[in-house]
Amino acid sequence: MAKQVQQLDRVIIRFAGDSGDGMQLAGDRFTQETAAFGNDLSTLPNFPAEIRAPAGTLPGVSSFQLHFADHDILTPGDAPDVLVAMNPAALKANLADLPRGADIIANTDEFSKRNLSRIGYDTSPLEDGSLAAYNVHAVAITSMTVKALEEFDITRKDAERAKNMFALGLLSWLYNRPLEGTVKFLESKFAGKPEILKANVAAFQAGWNFGETTEAFSVQYEVKPASLKPGTYRNITGNVALAYGLVAASRRSGLPLFLGSYPITPASDILHELSKLKRFGVRTFQAEDEIAGVGAALGAAFGGALGVTTTSGPGMALKAETIGLAVSVELPLIVCDVQRAGPSTGMPTKTEQADLLMALYGRNGESPVAVLAPATPSDCFDTAIEAVRIATKYRTPVIILSDGYLANGSEPWRIPEVAGLPKLRDEFSFSCADEWRDADGNIGFQPFLRDPGTLARPWAIPGTPGLEHRIGGIEKADGAGTISYDPGNHDKMVRLRQAKIDGIAHDIGPLEVDDPDGNARVLVLGWGSTFGSIGAAVRRVRLAGGSVAQAHLRHLSPFPANLGDVLTAYDKVLVPEINLGQLALVLRGRYLTDVISYNRVRGLPFRAAELAGVIQDVITNV
Repeated sequence: MAKQVQQLDRVIIRFAGDSGDGMQLAGDRFTQETAAFGNDLSTLPNFPAEIRAPAGTLPGVSSFQLHFADHDILTPGDAPDVLVAMNPAALKANLADLPRGADIIANTDEFSKRNLSRIGYDTSPLEDGSLAAYNVHAVAITSMTVKALEEFDITRKDAERAKNMFALGLLSWLYNRPLEGTVKFLESKFAGKPEILKANVAAFQAGWNFGETTEAFSVQYEVKPASLKPGTYRNITGNVALAYGLVAASRRSGLPLFLGSYPITPASDILHELSKLKRFGVRTFQAEDEIAGVGAALGAAFGGALGVTTTSGPGMALKAETIGLAVSVELPLIVCDVQRAGPSTGMPTKTEQADLLMALYGRNGESPVAVLAPATPSDCFDTAIEAVRIATKYRTPVIILSDGYLANGSEPWRIPEVAGLPKLRDEFSFSCADEWRDADGNIGFQPFLRDPGTLARPWAIPGTPGLEHRIGGIEKADGAGTISYDPGNHDKMVRLRQAKIDGIAHDIGPLEVDDPDGNARVLVLGWGSTFGSIGAAVRRVRLAGGSVAQAHLRHLSPFPANLGDVLTAYDKVLVPEINLGQLALVLRGRYLTDVISYNRVRGLPFRAAELAGVIQDVITNV
């Protein structure tokens, strides 16, 4: 039957079900087709820490939210316009997020008395009128999937597992997503299981056909492609972008990439991705623990490779001693901390920004390092390259503070031209030269004789004739590198290592401020993954007539040289963070500026509407 096609400028969809229902897969496939179609998009996967959480329970609910539009967007959206609820638990866990008038597509087959009572429902919300404020579409997804797959030689259990493909097919019809890409994906995924392949393709097509023929959906929706800069785009997550950035930096520097890592959520995908890229000279080592992983990475750096280690918060605590060793021996080392909710094991699959103080100060002694934080999933690529640039130029560990939201979230990424990427130098010392002289004027290699511009020491490869030297964690004599317990020398070396990090501030460019009117009295300052939420909130405030400035920090150690001037240029500075005010604490101590700290530690990104209200309150009270 002919159905009306309604134009929309944006849509927010959330797939929700048990952790074994394939909601992440369905959401990811819808996202890939949406990216291929040309919409701008942002995603928020949300899943339990357990591999298979208890079925039908609230803690076991897994969801995937996608915001796509015909214009530039910054966040996965505050509230879904459409909720696909595969069971009662999925409905109950997500109902509070739905605005009035939202669409609910409910899998009626799972709303049995047993499943309802398991989560505290006395009656079915599909029948008792409690969902009157929403547009409810009751669809027997499970039984229709099983019916569609009767002709295939598979078990009923395998047939039921394909219900996520039925739901994906229905949503693909509803929003005019192409079919070919998902079919090709299934052909690749189930290439060795032809009957399972046929069943999943059939379930996907059955969902599409149901939407096409049922009277339950009388309208299709169309969201036109966004207007993006010319170029080749692909959808990318933060972890994949970080992996690609490290490989690009390896190629541009001429340094072989070595990853020493121990699997930990949500950083493991970086290890998985890099392990696929051996053709680019990448070596990955899955160590027996976090300490071995970072030790191997530092050993690789000593041997002249680009040493990288990846982890999350608990692993950072274990790596602290070896990072301190890297500070002492002054070798480049990249440490990727994909932050998650803590303390201890905390909530492994939820996001947080609470490792900032640990990255800045979480080692014994005065052990300064450079710290960077990407703002978006695609920005992880550029941040990785910048981290390698700083690490190799200044001979220092660099910590990259990503987080679970960036790691698992995705957005369109404009693939850069290789020629446009920065050329990174591998500045080794290959031979003994006249400038290598000890305190008595004798010629000899001086492993801690510093470059006057960067204060970086030479990077000498073991086995190079004439460059033999001692190295280790005990304090070294300035220049010669021999063991020293001299108090004055220790004071000098501590100050030199700090001055080297401080000097990076003159090599990173000033902090840019978005203040279109030039007369805003309030500045919103963020770092890391709060970029999108802050940007969306600022847009709302400006559309409502408010005047507000925005700035975002990528470099957290050292800060940009002009940060102090930026802070004093505004009457009020608001700092939203997904912690209890860690950046705010540092800013108050460093610049004596009484910034306003706004904090939430819910394991989720800020909502734009929430932040917009906070910003408006600050503006009102200036």
